[in-house]
Amino acid sequence: MNLAVMALDARVASARILPFAVYIAFLILDPWLTSALPGVDPRWLYAARIAAVLGAMVFFRKDYSELAVASTTSRADWMLALRLGLGVFLLWIGLDFGWTVFGPQKSGFVPIAADGAMLWPLIIVRLLGAAIVVPVMEELFWRSFIQRWIDKQDFLALAPSRVSVRALLITSVLFGFEHGQWLAGIIAGLAYGYLYRRCNNLWPSIVSHSLTNLLLGLWVISTGAWQFW
Repeated sequence: MNLAVMALDARVASARILPFAVYIAFLILDPWLTSALPGVDPRWLYAARIAAVLGAMVFFRKDYSELAVASTTSRADWMLALRLGLGVFLLWIGLDFGWTVFGPQKSGFVPIAADGAMLWPLIIVRLLGAAIVVPVMEELFWRSFIQRWIDKQDFLALAPSRVSVRALLITSVLFGFEHGQWLAGIIAGLAYGYLYRRCNNLWPSIVSHSLTNLLLGLWVISTGAWQFW
């Protein structure tokens, strides 16, 4: 393999890995950043995290060939994507007890001022990040990259419909354990991964994931169930 091909392969993988790695790095560094920036409301670190992820994806935008194909998806498949997105949301709010959750349940992001007022700029940033940026970033990493790479290192050469059940299961478990609600996460991974195989392109998975996160965000805002954020 010559250097040009190796460089191309590295860029193809990096385009899908780095935005996800940036997101995880911010999660890990959040406590340090909070203490290092005492004059900054730590809740705005989420905006910085999303901006960094979005910047990475914009930088690699020409490398996302899988985002250029959505027209082949049937109306039935789009409807399935919406139904699964709704179903995952309902499971997510239902599977938040005891052994289905890592660690104690606590509020992760509470956009409320000291006087009890809702901080809408924080809420809007959180909602947009969760419903638009995160689904694209995670589906590029988990479904388009990992789910295919498990079967074939030259993952772009593998059609989504040819992904093995083994790769679907492994990816779904890993995806689940990325989240505090690991059981709901595994089920979500199975749903989005199944869509990817069935529809043979990434957009239905992105749309389904986006709908789940949007509904979850609206639920959190309306009920004050901040532990989901």
